[in-house]
Amino acid sequence: MIDRSESLVTVFGGSGFIGRYVVQHLVKSGWRVRIAEREPRHAHFLQPLGWLGQFQFVRADIRKRDSVERAVAGASAVINLVGILKGDFQGFHVDGARNVAEAAAAAGARALVHVSAIGASTDSNSRYGRSKGEGEAAVRAAFPGATIVRPSVVFGPEDNFTNRFAAMARQMPLLPVIGGDAKFQPVYVADLGRAIAAAALHPDLHGGKTYELAGPQVMTMAELNRIICEVTGRAGKAMVPVPDSVSGMIAALTGWLPGAPITSDQWKMLQRPNVASGDLPGFEAFGIRPEPLAALAETWLRPYRRGGRFAVKQPY
Repeated sequence: MIDRSESLVTVFGGSGFIGRYVVQHLVKSGWRVRIAEREPRHAHFLQPLGWLGQFQFVRADIRKRDSVERAVAGASAVINLVGILKGDFQGFHVDGARNVAEAAAAAGARALVHVSAIGASTDSNSRYGRSKGEGEAAVRAAFPGATIVRPSVVFGPEDNFTNRFAAMARQMPLLPVIGGDAKFQPVYVADLGRAIAAAALHPDLHGGKTYELAGPQVMTMAELNRIICEVTGRAGKAMVPVPDSVSGMIAALTGWLPGAPITSDQWKMLQRPNVASGDLPGFEAFGIRPEPLAALAETWLRPYRRGGRFAVKQPY
């Protein structure tokens, strides 16, 4: 365990969906936290989580080595949460990951936690999965003692996953389902944040290891949508499966447009199960019992019911 007298941790992407939960656990453990962002003011909302002087905010872009070096200077631990679903995969997932790992090693950091994804592989047929796999290799080469965390799809109050489907179910008379048979093992963001923070705090236990962090339940995309409809009072909502031939064509023709329902790369990702392989340790290594989606989703999906947050839940 890293001594709290040395407890400065740099978190790249600390203001993001996962980052806010990681930071919450770090500050509760007494760490000083340096949030590294391309636009630091977007992270200022985190300040009430800690005491005066516990936070620092620095401008950094993981694609720019000099800014990364400044951000990790003096840090005893570094966490890289930066990830994208479309765009410059090489810059963020590979070159950026390498920059962070090399800078952390040069700065003498005792711990590095790199967040990747289940399905990361240099042989993946999607650019996302392939770049995540290449990023892992770059991190291992630069910082052999790094902890690599591979989560499944992450859910929680601020996600763009359950909220997106709930909004669609509220707005559309019929709910189209792309990749209905695609399998996921959704993981609760608070559980994931706690594990990531623990990996940074205890490099003696977790350093050099790779973890697959997934929820307790494997479900298909169709089952996921059904659960969301149930908790929002639309249990009888008609769902229309979109054949792969049609969704693949939509992704190929429109995926490059802003706001497209699915990109070509995301469509490729749906063709492989996003579930833990069982070959790597998971939440049990952190003493965490992950929460299921169905038990929690209603707490933040209430506003999508008819009548809003305070409406009585009724079958559709």
